[in-house]
Amino acid sequence: MKYYLIGIKGSGMSALAGLLYDLGNMVVGYDDSIEEKFTINGLKERGIEIYHDSSFNPSSDFIVCFSNAINEHHKEIKRLKELGLKMIRYQDLIGSLTKEYETISVSGTHGKTTTSLMISSILDKTIGCNYFVGDGRGHGDKKNDLFVLESCEYNRHFLEYYPKTLIITNIDLEHTECYKDINEIIETFNILADRATNLVLCGDDSNVLKIKSNDNQVYYYGFNDNNDLVAKNLELTSEYSAFDVYYKNEFYGHFKLPLFGRHMILDSLAAIMVSILYKIDKKVVMEELDCFHGATRRFMETRIGKTIIVDDYAHHPTEIRSVLNSARQKYQDKKIVGVFLPNTYSRTKDFMDDFADVLSDFDYAYVMDIKCDREDPKDYPNVSSDTLITKIKGAKKLSLDNVNILLNHKDDVICFMSCANITPLVEAFKKTLS
Repeated sequence: MKYYLIGIKGSGMSALAGLLYDLGNMVVGYDDSIEEKFTINGLKERGIEIYHDSSFNPSSDFIVCFSNAINEHHKEIKRLKELGLKMIRYQDLIGSLTKEYETISVSGTHGKTTTSLMISSILDKTIGCNYFVGDGRGHGDKKNDLFVLESCEYNRHFLEYYPKTLIITNIDLEHTECYKDINEIIETFNILADRATNLVLCGDDSNVLKIKSNDNQVYYYGFNDNNDLVAKNLELTSEYSAFDVYYKNEFYGHFKLPLFGRHMILDSLAAIMVSILYKIDKKVVMEELDCFHGATRRFMETRIGKTIIVDDYAHHPTEIRSVLNSARQKYQDKKIVGVFLPNTYSRTKDFMDDFADVLSDFDYAYVMDIKCDREDPKDYPNVSSDTLITKIKGAKKLSLDNVNILLNHKDDVICFMSCANITPLVEAFKKTLS
């Protein structure tokens, strides 16, 4: 098959490109952005060609797949429709793959990417698996029977998927432009859960516990003793996180992660539970988790002199809290600075006070102007970064023009957080620091 992927530099689209290419398909891409993004490494390795204009003329047998970030009125979409090419949405194409392979779907408001990578690294090392992960990594082999899939609830896209095993890491209020309240989100997760044979659920999450099990085989994990898989005797140091695991009240093993924060332990428990279901040797699981260094743009660290720069995808108050907790665990003798680029006016409006609360817990906080390509700021007249800043004691406005203000924190940990492209600011600060 031949695929022309529109918006190929997006984290999901680049993962899909890699997966399709590895499965023997021809893949060509288009993207408006000419910027170098973290997602293009896999595309470069495979030699996938990327266009930034309308100069590529696909033959009639090309299938056009477009990112959800691309408006159907986009000039390239309109051109390809006029050519009469077959068009398919990103989630529909992935959905068709879930019917071809035994799919392990990793869902939840937070922690999907890390959990997906943990599971795929373990299974790929042992029995083999294809995978699609939201940090831009995709891999396929026609010989594999398993497909590990990060599954996002945004706009109910994951309802196009048909998993055999479903992991739900947590359920939090998010994507308020798509869902009216938390109950509607839970109901949507329930629809997906009804399709799965096995459910691997975080039993410490009150919203996850509302998922109806029906005829599914359910396995709960967490810190609470009433779970099937439990982490105990936690050791959270500045160098690692260690813990004992009990399965069905019997000691299973001692695990050590080069990661920080209790949320990372929960993610690893989900991976361990899946490994048990697929009868993976626990020694291999221990080895893989012991050398697991996280997902792209999840607490990615750079040290320049005494300055620690953290780049993280966090864009929800809960995720920002996790970044703060991880930084405080690892760098107990340093000040922690939060730099936040809000994404979408709707999210900023609905979580304004929650953002203010968590950013107030940093030693210093900086906020950039809201970034949004799919909403009109005129629809949100009283929503701005300036409004958010007034709610955070001592917070300041930040942009590329005044990035040098961060030089006041040369001995600190500076956490750059956003799901939007904050990389230009990070690189500008590194250049200024150097």
